[in-house]
Amino acid sequence: MLATQERVRTEGGKTVLVWHKAVGRCDGQCDWHPIACSDTEGLVAPGPKQDVPLRLDERGERWCPDCLTIIRAQRTTKK
Repeated sequence: MLATQERVRTEGGKTVLVWHKAVGRCDGQCDWHPIACSDTEGLVAPGPKQDVPLRLDERGERWCPDCLTIIRAQRTTKK
């Protein structure tokens, strides 16, 4: 799944990486990515979009819950 990252500081002071489903086209030269969970907001991208598995196995990473819901809904309607 093409995704863009957001670094979020938790209440405990740790930083976690939250993945958002990226939308729109990107040629790798842009510095802002629209995200699936918002019609108006996006992320100032610290890097290009990446292909990210739905099952994350890295510590300190997670999917945005709203983006994950959108991804699952899209997969269900394609079947």
